Amino acid sequence: MSVQRRARTVDKPWGHEEIFAETAAYVGKILFIRRGEALSLQYHQRKEETLRVLDGSLDLVVGRDLANLETLHLDAGSVFHIAPGTLHRMIATADCRLLEVSTNHLDDVVRLEDRYGRQGTNEP
Repeated sequence: MSVQRRARTVDKPWGHEEIFAETAAYVGKILFIRRGEALSLQYHQRKEETLRVLDGSLDLVVGRDLANLETLHLDAGSVFHIAPGTLHRMIATADCRLLEVSTNHLDDVVRLEDRYGRQGTNEP
């Protein structure tokens, strides 16, 4: 049986995320990041995610450790896969919307740096 429900919006200091699918196997979100705002420098122990930029643009800082981070510029249509253990941070260079499809480990976030004072937590 199909179940119809509304998406859930979670406010973030950098914008918001709209969770439109949440099952025991996967989660689907649309993230809105305001220009100039940044997510934490973080990694996940189990969570695996794939991103697709819907509109706008962002810089994706990514790497296996702090000494080997690189910055990739992603525009609308760009897709990037983030495996568990990969350090990453998104910085919007224009207002940006992106689709994130991931495993269902929503609380699996280790924040190394955060401009909003959330490092060391998994708080929204």
